[in-house]
Amino acid sequence: MSTPLPGLDDTTATYVFAVCRRLEPAVLTALPGLSGNTPVRTLSFGTLTAVVQRVEAAHFTEEAWQERLSDQHELERCARAHHEVVSAAATCGPTVPLALATLYRGDERARHALDQDADRFHTALRRIEGRVEWGVKVYAPTAPRQPVAPEPAPTGRSQPSAGAGRAYLDRKRDVHQRREQRHDAALRTADTVDTALRALAAASRRLRTHAQELTDGRGLQVLNAAYLVAADRTDEVSRAVRSLRRLTGAHIEMSGPWVPYSFAGEV
Repeated sequence: MSTPLPGLDDTTATYVFAVCRRLEPAVLTALPGLSGNTPVRTLSFGTLTAVVQRVEAAHFTEEAWQERLSDQHELERCARAHHEVVSAAATCGPTVPLALATLYRGDERARHALDQDADRFHTALRRIEGRVEWGVKVYAPTAPRQPVAPEPAPTGRSQPSAGAGRAYLDRKRDVHQRREQRHDAALRTADTVDTALRALAAASRRLRTHAQELTDGRGLQVLNAAYLVAADRTDEVSRAVRSLRRLTGAHIEMSGPWVPYSFAGEV
């Protein structure tokens, strides 16, 4: 995510959603973008086109943006609006999405800064042309908790035997070993899924997995990955995921196709 302009005093700023080679302006006509008060439009630089919108600068100062980051609903609204514009542009051809809150002090500064980065944009556009991104997440089922029976409490003057103490430690060790074995098996499953899908992809990225409390009861997330795949291989990817579900028995989520957010920034 880009850092909003510090100390921005001008009334408006130029917000940049994406960069592409060609764009039919009509696909942007009905989009509210970030503000809804000004049109989403194009801004040419060299042989490339940026998708931009004029926004109120006061809404994107560092202080204002920090307030948005603390408001989950507002942040989600901005992200959805940004994605909607990027997706519309992508219907016309390969499109490089820019980070949320990429702003410049007016069109001329935006044009100059983007033109300075033109070589990277051309490289990224060549990389993603004709390709889409698929997201895949793999979850390991959560095993039922198996409490270790406590060591029997001594009665009267009797003391627990050494054998009882060893048995308690053995049970505790067995529970720990089974937990480790399940975790190792889950990681092997993640590698199996990743290896199979990488064989279909032009590029792949393993992303940070989500903490278990954020997975809505689906279990431990052991793989969160993105795959850059030729658009005409959609059926192959779907078949591969179905086959992997049968093979591994794991809960595998597949999402997409998306604009290649995870790969557009790579050169």
